[in-house]
Amino acid sequence: MPLSDTAIKNAKPRNDKPYKLPDEKGLYLLITASGGKWWRFDYRFDGKRKTLSMGVYPETTLKDARAKRDEARKLLAAGADPGETRKAMKAAQTTDAETFEVVAREWFAKNAASWAENHGNRTIRRLERDIFPWLGNTPVRGIDAPKLLAALRRIEERGAVETAHRALQNCGQIFRYAIATGRAERDISADLKGALPPVKGSHFAAVTDPKQVAELLRAIDAYQGTFSVQCALKLAPLFFVRPGELRQAEWEDFDLEAAEWRYTVTKTDTAHIVPLARQAVEILQKLHPLTGHGHYVFPSARTPNCSRPMSDVALLAALRRMGFDKNEASVHGFRALARTILDEVLCFRVDFIEHQLAHAVRDPNGRAYNRTAHLPERHKMMQAWADYLDGLKNGADVLPFKRTG
Repeated sequence: MPLSDTAIKNAKPRNDKPYKLPDEKGLYLLITASGGKWWRFDYRFDGKRKTLSMGVYPETTLKDARAKRDEARKLLAAGADPGETRKAMKAAQTTDAETFEVVAREWFAKNAASWAENHGNRTIRRLERDIFPWLGNTPVRGIDAPKLLAALRRIEERGAVETAHRALQNCGQIFRYAIATGRAERDISADLKGALPPVKGSHFAAVTDPKQVAELLRAIDAYQGTFSVQCALKLAPLFFVRPGELRQAEWEDFDLEAAEWRYTVTKTDTAHIVPLARQAVEILQKLHPLTGHGHYVFPSARTPNCSRPMSDVALLAALRRMGFDKNEASVHGFRALARTILDEVLCFRVDFIEHQLAHAVRDPNGRAYNRTAHLPERHKMMQAWADYLDGLKNGADVLPFKRTG
């Protein structure tokens, strides 16, 4: 049961040994042998158990302690260690306040709670892996363009040019934060414009030939990894949503009786409906006993309490283990697969397909259609699509692409 103010006030020392009064979500009150009452928050980060002090009662009330715990949990959700973040914030008040890592962690702590979880995770890990080892202990004012470029070159040299550009962008944000807080005079990242090679644009790899699609679907059925990853792989072509939306799907958004998944598209912040084919409902029904007790349909295997969704590389790694390299197939490529075959083979109306891809579709007057537009027809389309995929997988005759011109 959660703690109450009465229970805290009445708590007394026991047998000259400290003991805990648990609250919720890792927060508890430690009663010392001398009668002191200390707030503590237990959490796990990178597989390690850690404890964070949250103050002393009664100076820190129950409400205050819970507010501090919630802030720490937001940082965890964004991929940051609350303990390390606190150290950085304290260092910001000492002579170490102007080192790049201290400023960067302070910047991250102030922004991470408003970011999507996977964006926060990638940002802090990029800094910890590629920037802090080389520039972290250097005062912000002591970093010039050649020093920053040298760190970025290390990323570029391993072939991660896009990561180098993103790291440069993050460093620019940190320098501008340092300027705003009086710890730097200018953003030296601007001096590196054009110093890195451009990122070569490319499309997500996609299998669109029906015979190759059949091979991919059979490979997914034979996948030997975890059941939840296999279910996600089976549902990816049936849903053809963006990979992040699939990974972060929440059980509360599914109505299996109505055969619909209703959620908000993160890219456009608009409501969307995915009609569920019979095959999709069956997969979800089989998965529910395993993950239905939690928040996410596909929780992270590395998070014991299932508080995080599946990693953004889990499905891609599964495709690679099945023998499909980066030039052959990607999770995002299922969207191109559906777009191509629904139009070119099954001959569904393009506006039905665009609605289902959650693309912007407008009426003759330029107004955006609402999410329920053509919903009955989209239900029929999604079932026909699932039946077509089953036919391919089971060796049915492949329908030819329609001729144009």
